Order: sequence, then C-alpha cells, then structure tokens
Amino acid sequence: MVAEEYSRNLTFSGAFNFRDVGGYAGLDGRRVRWRRLFRADALHSLDEEDAETFASLGVRTVIDLRRPSEVEKFGRVAESHRVDYRNLVLRHVDWDEIEQPEESVRARWLADRYLNFAEDGREGIAGSLRLIADAEAAPVVVHCMAGKDRTGTVCALTLSLLGVSDEDIAADYALTTEAMRRLTASILRVSPESVQGKDHMFDSPAEAMHLFLDDLRELHGSVESYAKEIGLTDDELAALRSHLLTR
Repeated sequence: MVAEEYSRNLTFSGAFNFRDVGGYAGLDGRRVRWRRLFRADALHSLDEEDAETFASLGVRTVIDLRRPSEVEKFGRVAESHRVDYRNLVLRHVDWDEIEQPEESVRARWLADRYLNFAEDGREGIAGSLRLIADAEAAPVVVHCMAGKDRTGTVCALTLSLLGVSDEDIAADYALTTEAMRRLTASILRVSPESVQGKDHMFDSPAEAMHLFLDDLRELHGSVESYAKEIGLTDDELAALRSHLLTR
C-alpha cells in the first residue's frame, strides 16, 4: 500500500463503500492518478447532504453494473447529479442458485464467482473498461449493489492493466470488509432477504482476489490478453494508461 495524498475512503450518508483507487504503484514507476476512478456501492441513496461532496469530485460518468431488475427495485443515481449514467450489466450466474460453501473455502467460492463474471460478463466488462479508458469520461464511478464483487472485478482488471501488483489489488479489494458492516445494516432495513443467511456473499478476503487473478492468467495467459480477447484494442489500453497513470 502507498502513502495517501488524498483520502481513499469518502464519507457519504447514503453510500458506505465509496472510495478512490488512486495512488497505487503502476507501470514504469508511475502511479495511478487520484480522483479519476472511484468504486462504490449503489448510489441511489445519495441524499441532499451528499450532493455537495459528490459534486466536488467532478464525476462525469457513472457505470452501474447491476441487472435491470436491481435498478428497478432500488433505483439509480439521481438525475439531479447530472452525470452520464451507463447501465452496463455484468451478466453472471445467479448466486442464490449456487450451493453455499463451507467457511474454510469461502475465498475459493468467491474467486469462482469472479471468474464467472469474467466469462459470462464479457460485454459489460469490455464496455466498462472502454469507458474507464476514455479520458473524456473521467472522473468515473463504477458501482454495483455492494461495491464488492462486480465492482471489485472491474476495478481489479483495471488496476492490473495499469501495472498495479496483485498484492495491492487484493488489499484494495479487502478494504470493503470494514464498509460492509454499515452497508449490510442498511440493506437489512430495506431488503432483509438480500442479507439473511448469505454471510458467504458478503466476505471480501484478499485471498479471493489473488485466486481470481491467478485463475484468469491460467486461462488467458495474462490480464492484458484477456482484455484483448474481449475486444479491447492496443489503442484503448494505451489510452487507459495514458490518463490514469502519472507521467
């Protein structure tokens, strides 16, 4: 981890897992730029108290990875925030249909889910990476419901393409652990069925991210090879690195 030039965690009354992914060491001794890419849980609960803080970030684009049914049920970032809203669905197997893991193998279970995102959710991932690579779209917030799994996968791939180490990527993912306490308490109030009996879905152990990145490389050779396989071009990867890494 690196010394912070900005606050990584941003405090909102209506969002619990909102943070900046800047500051990490990347390719060629450069660092990921601050205030260009944020990751978050769902933004429909941002209220009037949050408006000034959100506006101060200058966010231009919000990438919502949730399914249409989730957006319909919970809502989306308010139009009053005047952002370019993109619902780039990350398709995946329904987690409720998959057998719950024993506690000792939860990291393995989560890594398998993330690999499923990478395969079934190629269209949403490719679209997200293209937007993140577009300097004109920045600053970008990418989010799902909890800001942990779908968001964690897209951010992990982005950081890896920027040359960030697996250790830092996994540590960034694991920062969600603290945020989940407040987030799950909030979800319990409005949708208890989304939380109760699903503790395994709310873990964020660093090991899960390490396993996922290892699995992806075993299948595709490298994260960059995977990105090209799902349609990203050399120019798009160069653009990603040009505006998200310090010069």
